[in-house]
Amino acid sequence: MRAALRALGDLSVTAGLVILLFCAYLLWGTGSYTAEQQALLLRELLDREIPPGGETGGRRGRPAPVRLGGALAMLAIPRLGDDYRYAIVEGVDQDRLRMGPGHYPGTAMPGKIGNFVLSGHRTTYAAPFNRIDELRRGDLILVDTREARYTYRVTDKRVVAPTELSVVAPVPDRPGREPTRALITLSTCHPEYSASQRLVVFGELEGRENHLVRPRAGSAER
Repeated sequence: MRAALRALGDLSVTAGLVILLFCAYLLWGTGSYTAEQQALLLRELLDREIPPGGETGGRRGRPAPVRLGGALAMLAIPRLGDDYRYAIVEGVDQDRLRMGPGHYPGTAMPGKIGNFVLSGHRTTYAAPFNRIDELRRGDLILVDTREARYTYRVTDKRVVAPTELSVVAPVPDRPGREPTRALITLSTCHPEYSASQRLVVFGELEGRENHLVRPRAGSAER
């Protein structure tokens, strides 16, 4: 009996250590993968050539399409620090969100009429949206593309159920209504270490700098 209890105790200690190591990997180890991907996305943004007539050089002035998994823009939130900068990836599936904040395909593009919707991890893979609960009404959200900088201002923040899809509608909470304003929505899991709810931050476009803005490095070193 003593030998069995001793063996059980040893197994329990070993299992506990394995669980602790796994948790440490989830919280910190996954960040190194995201940092590598952020560096690649940043390089893609910097290396992307602007076609004749500018990046919006389509026949109707539409932005050039971004492939799934491609770099879309840079996100900066002054409230969260001067070094808070992340490359936004196109797509919100599991693989894309491991790379950084993701843009919901089919929602508005930066600065355009409609709802520019972003999702991001709160606890793993560099946790880009870990601190968006600190945002207050009036805080700035900056989105840099190769053509311009778009400045959004936070208008609201709340917690919703994961099934509350109306928050990502072109007009949040008004599915089916035609949008007339350029909006932004940030979404992440809530509370921390749980996916039982969603924390959602809303904002509205305040201005646009109509000049070429080169995204700056910074996110990959965080």
